[in-house]
Amino acid sequence: MDAVLNSGDTAWMLVSTALVMLMTVPGVALFYGGLTKKENVLNTMFLSLIAFAVTSIIWVLYGYQFAFGADIMGFIGSPVNLLMNGVGVNTAAALAPTIPDFLYIAFQLTFAAITVALISGAVVERMKFSAWLAFIVLWVSLVYVPVAHWVWGGGFLAQLGALDFAGGTVVHINSGVAALALVYLLGKRKDTRLLPHNLGYSVIGASLLWFGWFGFNAGSALTAGGLAASAFLVTNTAAAAGMVSWVIMDYLKVGKPTVLGGISGAVAGLVAITPAAGFVTVPAALIIGLVTSVISYLAVSYLKPRLGYDDALDVFGIHGMSGIWGSVATGLFAAPFINELGTGLIYGNPGQLTAQVIAVAVVAAYSFVVTLIIGKLLDFTVGLRVSGKEEMEGLDTHLHEETGYRI
Repeated sequence: MDAVLNSGDTAWMLVSTALVMLMTVPGVALFYGGLTKKENVLNTMFLSLIAFAVTSIIWVLYGYQFAFGADIMGFIGSPVNLLMNGVGVNTAAALAPTIPDFLYIAFQLTFAAITVALISGAVVERMKFSAWLAFIVLWVSLVYVPVAHWVWGGGFLAQLGALDFAGGTVVHINSGVAALALVYLLGKRKDTRLLPHNLGYSVIGASLLWFGWFGFNAGSALTAGGLAASAFLVTNTAAAAGMVSWVIMDYLKVGKPTVLGGISGAVAGLVAITPAAGFVTVPAALIIGLVTSVISYLAVSYLKPRLGYDDALDVFGIHGMSGIWGSVATGLFAAPFINELGTGLIYGNPGQLTAQVIAVAVVAAYSFVVTLIIGKLLDFTVGLRVSGKEEMEGLDTHLHEETGYRI
């Protein structure tokens, strides 16, 4: 539909879209790249870069249309406007009528791209690049697009009343659980130690993530108004609380604060507040941030060793577990005076908590099962894992004929 577009909203959403792109390229690339061994830094960064590029193409060809087209029986969207045919320059977005349709499409593109890029952190140092390329295409098409429709595109979870302001289920649970499925198929690295070759890269990457997350969460208000401002403030609050909480646990466990712990806590706080950002108060954000680092810390330090999976950069432990907590917490703390669309348990609506738990379970189960199927298919065809020699000597030289350092 053509409508009078709001220049203020449009300007804010243009900035927000650029901020979310910054989260993947270079945010995730630097964050993950610094955490790996120096022989794998380029490959690790490239996994995020290529994820953004391939997803960008999928999204404009057919991804957006299936995710946000008119609902078909609650499961998928109607694929009209393929290749963006029929979308006018001044056509208003159906779900954000004060901004152009093209801008809403671009904003949602950046969410799809970062979701698949996040998965790469679990499989670094051992996955074939060819398999990763095929995985991006299949996973975005068969997992991300349907889940985005279920939650944000008017699908059955939206009809159930599940709340996800900016991606707790669609982005973080989805990527975290997919990462867990993929690492079970890949198996452990030959050297499972976390040996960050340049934590400085990771600090810069985490800082860019924190900065970009304001576009991620406050941008999800889709207007430049009070709701965006509230989401902005609670996002920062939860991130800060998450960092402080993780640092405290470092003190309790090892007697010293660690930089890696601090940035991990900040990211955990950002993940947890994502589904709740447009629904909760500042005190609730403090609680969400403080609690989420405890949950993710325990997942990384105790659950992972106990279950024996090699999630190299703790995608499931941080994104999966904090995403689960944040989605459930939304059902607890959603305040109708912040956003009339959400009323949580503590404000008298236990049904919201039920809807949140159902959404968490459905997305986690679907993502895990379909990712396993995709992974098995790829392992049978192109193979998932590099050779032992390539793994031990590093993927940069073997897969790309390049090296990150000439020293």
